[in-house]
Amino acid sequence: MNTSPAAAPGRRAHLLAAGAAAVTVALWASAFVAIRSAGAAYSPGALALGRLLAGALVLGAVCVVRGEGLPPRGAWRGIAISGVLWFGFYMVALNWGEQQVDAGTAALVVNIGPILIALLGARLLGDAMPPRLLAGMAVSFAGAVAVGLSMSGDGGSSVLGVVLCLLAAVAYAAGVVAQKPALGRASVLQVTTFGCLVGAVVCLPFAGQLVHDAAAAPLSATLNMVYLGVFPTALAFTTWAYALSRTSASRMGATTYAVPALVVLMSWLFLDEVPGLLTLAGGVLCLAGVAVSRSRPRREAASAERPVPDAVAVPAAAPGGAPSPAPAADTDPKGAPVPTTGAETGGRTEQA
Repeated sequence: MNTSPAAAPGRRAHLLAAGAAAVTVALWASAFVAIRSAGAAYSPGALALGRLLAGALVLGAVCVVRGEGLPPRGAWRGIAISGVLWFGFYMVALNWGEQQVDAGTAALVVNIGPILIALLGARLLGDAMPPRLLAGMAVSFAGAVAVGLSMSGDGGSSVLGVVLCLLAAVAYAAGVVAQKPALGRASVLQVTTFGCLVGAVVCLPFAGQLVHDAAAAPLSATLNMVYLGVFPTALAFTTWAYALSRTSASRMGATTYAVPALVVLMSWLFLDEVPGLLTLAGGVLCLAGVAVSRSRPRREAASAERPVPDAVAVPAAAPGGAPSPAPAADTDPKGAPVPTTGAETGGRTEQA
């Protein structure tokens, strides 16, 4: 008995996609810590433009080195929509909204994004919504609510801030769903690079503010802005696109519910913000929900790794291209044919 030849490559691809998603989640969580420093010195639009310019510069250099050309025409629609909505509008709206509301309210509103991705993915992309995915998202959202409530402090929550965070969540979901088809027509690097470029073009009206803020900003804030462009944007959006091209938008959206849990941990480690019991419980729920949403039923996992019998050689063709005669069936002493199993015949075996 041998393992199916497709099992090992399939499992390797699954592990690579999971690893890419983990890199994305970790870097996006670190972005919240960096934004706290950069956001104090840069206005929302200037911060978004500076971050996108840094990311586009790095991605463009990689594209030149790798010899990546322009994306195919069929991919431009998805690239343009995701660039305008996700890379551009989302970043400006989120930066602005977080200045109007406290961190807990922002986290609560923005975390409806994965739910919107699942709904849009099912409607527009035909993504399946298995019970495990829905249950995992429900658990993770409950955890995000707990984290958000625990983070809510004395900050005010204006109507404008809530609306901006809501618009950011909608733009994020629509951008992800638009990006998915583009990944079927262009490379991961092309989709990410040109989406970032489109977002930078959208944010060009903030160029004057960027120059003004950069002249007065401390070095630490500027370095954090550059960090946001190189790692949470250039690298994390590339690993996101890689993972998204190998799984459904709904499942990838559910994976981002690990971000609040990692933000709590990073704030504890780097900002000395000791989390309370409600925050820790919410973080655990977020991670548990992600684990449930990305798990597969035992039957499905077992069938994917089930070994199959060794392939039976097909009889060689006879001279002239005619097939060789099938071997005669075994006979008993009386001349009656003896029944044989499928594995003993020259026929093709079924793959388990």
